Amino acid sequence: MPLTLDALNQQIDWINAAPMDAGEVHTLCVRPREGERLYPDRIRFSCDEGVIGDRWCHHTWMHLPDGSPDPRLQVCILQKRVLDLVWEDREHTPYTADNLIVDMNLSEANLPTGSRLQAGSAVLEVTDVFNTGCAKWKRRYGAAALTWVNLPDNRRHRLRGILCRVVTAGEMTPKDKLTKAINEPV
Repeated sequence: MPLTLDALNQQIDWINAAPMDAGEVHTLCVRPREGERLYPDRIRFSCDEGVIGDRWCHHTWMHLPDGSPDPRLQVCILQKRVLDLVWEDREHTPYTADNLIVDMNLSEANLPTGSRLQAGSAVLEVTDVFNTGCAKWKRRYGAAALTWVNLPDNRRHRLRGILCRVVTAGEMTPKDKLTKAINEPV
């Protein structure tokens, strides 16, 4: 049965009830090429390359004036509760391809732009780029799911996730939690 905006909106309180300070990491993903996903037992973060082995440094949708990839898009993080709502047909619909799936409140109120996150031994910084979703999100999860993440009242919840840049290189395993760093926001 297709998702409806009303059904999705009824889950906002549940989504926002996710842990505020530390979230369990459920999935690590590296996207070497378009349509390809690897689920390693650890990922490494680099200030220059983002997630090591990910296609971000070779193929991204935003660039700096000199043509290099915009570092504000190095790491994509999606809240597990949102994915659980929209990803109905897991057998026939591909995984969203966000680098981290985490059970943590990703809202602007909890993680304003500039907030720092400890990701294993790495530190990530929440950027000002709003993740609107894309044609692939709509194709995979439906028009209602795309409209839902972009509704004016829902933008503050960051339902399509957050985009981060790497400020301290390091690595993360699924055993690590994603936690708010002490020195935030910058």
